[in-house]
Amino acid sequence: MKNFHPAKKRVEVTVGESVRIIRELQELSQNQLAQLTGIPQATISSIENGRVNLGVERAKVLAQALQCHPAVLVFPGWQVRVDAAA
Repeated sequence: MKNFHPAKKRVEVTVGESVRIIRELQELSQNQLAQLTGIPQATISSIENGRVNLGVERAKVLAQALQCHPAVLVFPGWQVRVDAAA
């Protein structure tokens, strides 16, 4: 476990906020994201507002549409420390 580096929380961002932030950075509306994913706009709104859990399968679908790794959505605000010597 010599090269193991524990993750460290950087910022307080909810899962829903991470979806909204990445969606807005992609300049997509909720309706456009709904069309790309097949997830109803109302469900996307509920995820972004914390009323519905994201879930693994929806995370995969949203991540593909938002061109990011699902972990970015599921574990927002986490950073892995990387040593320069590694």
